[in-house]
Amino acid sequence: MSGSTPDAGTASVRLDAWVWSVRLFGSRSAATTACKGGHVHLGGKRAKPSQPVRVGDRIEATTPGGVRVVVVKRLLSKRVGASVAVECYEDHSPPPEPREVRLAMPRRDPGAGRPTKRERRAMDRFRRS
Repeated sequence: MSGSTPDAGTASVRLDAWVWSVRLFGSRSAATTACKGGHVHLGGKRAKPSQPVRVGDRIEATTPGGVRVVVVKRLLSKRVGASVAVECYEDHSPPPEPREVRLAMPRRDPGAGRPTKRERRAMDRFRRS
């Protein structure tokens, strides 16, 4: 697995590279965009893509699959297989919503057009409750 861990002299890796290499995001550019958009937090604070990640850091990321909370166990600079990636972090993510809850969300009929302001406010009230 040469090349997958940083040199002995470096004790950190870029945040966007690490979250991509452990497969939290599908591409490096998606990881960078998520960092720039404030969807990735390092130690409870918004993180820039170039921020260094060290062993023991807590990363909270809002991914397409939901919120992920991980603690870094090992640094990676290149993308690795899924079985190796799982060994590089401890997952503290909240459990996903039950399938029934996800399917119960109301959906607009295809071709129904854009919701009116009144309909949008009603949907917002429903989601908050």
